[in-house]
Amino acid sequence: MRIRLASLAMLATSVAALTAFSASADQANQGVAKPLFGVIPANAPGHAATDKIVRLRKPAAQISQWNGSFVDLHGTRRTFTMIGPDPTRNNATTTIPFQIVPVIMTYTLFGNQKFDPTVDQYSDGETVMQNFQTSPLLTSDIDFKSGGVDLGNTQYIDAYQRGNFYKKRVKKGNTNYHVVLGSPTVLAPLNISVGAGQGVVETNPFGAQLVGTYGFGAMDSKITGYISTHSEITPDKFVFFVTHNVFLTSGGCCIGGYHSATHAQPGGQTYGYTTFITESGSFSQDVSAASHEIGEWMDDPFIDNRVGCTDNSILENGDPLVGKANYGSIHYLAHGFNYDLQDLVYLGYFGAPRNTSVNKLLSFNQLEQSVCPGQ
Repeated sequence: MRIRLASLAMLATSVAALTAFSASADQANQGVAKPLFGVIPANAPGHAATDKIVRLRKPAAQISQWNGSFVDLHGTRRTFTMIGPDPTRNNATTTIPFQIVPVIMTYTLFGNQKFDPTVDQYSDGETVMQNFQTSPLLTSDIDFKSGGVDLGNTQYIDAYQRGNFYKKRVKKGNTNYHVVLGSPTVLAPLNISVGAGQGVVETNPFGAQLVGTYGFGAMDSKITGYISTHSEITPDKFVFFVTHNVFLTSGGCCIGGYHSATHAQPGGQTYGYTTFITESGSFSQDVSAASHEIGEWMDDPFIDNRVGCTDNSILENGDPLVGKANYGSIHYLAHGFNYDLQDLVYLGYFGAPRNTSVNKLLSFNQLEQSVCPGQ
């Protein structure tokens, strides 16, 4: 299943073109809806203006990051930048300041239908925002294991990264290495009024609930505009925008999330967006899309870690699993709720030595059994 939205070159050429998606086009593509995740590169049009504003707030600020490399199966050295310190040189917990922005969508031509993650609830009575904040992405209530190896009671993405570099950490004695998201700061909502030609309200192509649609490029413009006008957002923090029951579109449906940065490493402002679908069994159900995007931000924060794969030219560790059963997600019970956490591929999938990861696995939950096409 093709899960990349478009080539990086296309997106870099004109993010503005993504806003041209119309309501009629959306309706015409209902029958061919696909589970998709997008990428907008750091040098996309419009990002430079936001980056200039952000840098003036706190010029010395940059997010915790480290640089590494591996030699792939063709003998090519691949370099990368990831969040946190080098796992071979650190044996402590690094906490990344984390901000959440709820995005409230109002569809004026559809009876002012509103999708509001601060109000809308799951079947257990928790709001979308509450459910996210008590999920395994932000709490340490689950003792995660990968390949039967205990990776500790920690956040899911931290457990993944501990397994990703298991041999390097353990060999160096860095068993206490962790990179976690801090207790989130919830910022003021981003309110978007969706007018004619900007999106529709329709039946979820992957279920039965109502969902809204909105343009991919239009959402990025709203997000970068919000970042520009909120001085509390600085490059040393990760800011995450969330909607409820809204899919982004670009020539068709349905995009569950994306991540980007306002500039290249090391000083760009990294950010992400995802939707939380409250319908069980749907694409992007509960935290599945969020786990995808936060995992990809961890290992490719500036969208520039190039790899030698024909299915994916950058080190996006969530994309290869979306075509699996349940969209690559595994149930984890916490606080009486079944969270769907998407499996993520380890570095070996991209051609790195397989013994880098725990038990030489290719993904955290072992859904992936082959290296990427082209390796």
